[in-house]
Amino acid sequence: MQITDILAQMGGIESMARELGVSESQVASGATALAPAILGGLKKQTQAQAGGLGGLGDLLGQLGGGGLLDQVLSREPTDVSQGNDVLGQIFGSKDVSRTVAQNAATQSGLSPELLKKMLPMLAMLVTGYLAKQQGGSTDQPGTDGGLGGLLGGLLGGARSGAAPAGGGLGSMLDMNGDGNALDDILRMAGKALR
Repeated sequence: MQITDILAQMGGIESMARELGVSESQVASGATALAPAILGGLKKQTQAQAGGLGGLGDLLGQLGGGGLLDQVLSREPTDVSQGNDVLGQIFGSKDVSRTVAQNAATQSGLSPELLKKMLPMLAMLVTGYLAKQQGGSTDQPGTDGGLGGLLGGLLGGARSGAAPAGGGLGSMLDMNGDGNALDDILRMAGKALR
């Protein structure tokens, strides 16, 4: 199952659509285009740490844990500052976030401005979801394989050919075929800054 499907089942797509004043289909399209970069960034960040994918739980706790998911799902306006902190941690700079949004706009047909607003909220949903899975919740798919397996499975779902139209952004941007488009996005961002 893809992360966007899981988030839709939990009400995340509906919450973002309500808050951003756009349709759920627009949010779903944007989330499908953005999710591979967020998941890839989390994977890259945890691999860079000494604990590898086993250190994912520690990273999720540092980023705000399951409360991030709850904030976006609540009826109150989302304070995206924590989402921006998540993006800073996994991408390293605002330039990478901008490049991710721009590339997602090219693939999804949505405006880069909308995608820039969605990005921190989606980062909160994904990070919060993964943190709640660490807590041992068994009501969501993928909980029995550990966080590393869950993240790998979600990355695989984000890259698979079964992704809906526009959802192949991860595989399209994965220029070197290493299974993680983030390193390729970082290279593109670096070239854009020269």
